[in-house]
Amino acid sequence: MRRILGIDPGSRITGYGVIESDGRKSVHIASGCIKLGQGALPQRLGEIYRAVSQVIQEYAPTEMAVEEVFVSKNPSSALKLGHARGAAVCAGVMAGLEIAEYTPRRIKQAVVGTGAADKEQVQHMIKLILQLKEKLAADQADALAVAISHAHSNSTLLNIKAGGRR
Repeated sequence: MRRILGIDPGSRITGYGVIESDGRKSVHIASGCIKLGQGALPQRLGEIYRAVSQVIQEYAPTEMAVEEVFVSKNPSSALKLGHARGAAVCAGVMAGLEIAEYTPRRIKQAVVGTGAADKEQVQHMIKLILQLKEKLAADQADALAVAISHAHSNSTLLNIKAGGRR
């Protein structure tokens, strides 16, 4: 079983999700949202770094997967999202984790079956896959989707390398 930390970066709310997975079955370990105040961007980035570092220390993942930034209509928002993502990635790198990156479309495809899935579909599928009863915040569900996407993608690659003998 591998322990994977998934991150859904945001400059106001950053979601995180920790799972254990053998590539076929995934188990929920922890998840939540890092809610950032109204402070200046540099202070919020520092908080993302500290909070992700704390999650890493507490749950000891061996791998980290992060959602890639998509370019939206607002370049300023995309830039802030990129900064938030960078703060989370730095926390993972400083902890010695392998970092994988996935596009939002690929994550949705892996979890829901279509890259055009909406937030509610992702939340629903995450609850089914991980057999969760409680309501998930959108950022929390997205972070768990990143982790599950990584678990499934990585497992498929390992299976291909092993000649399908898994």
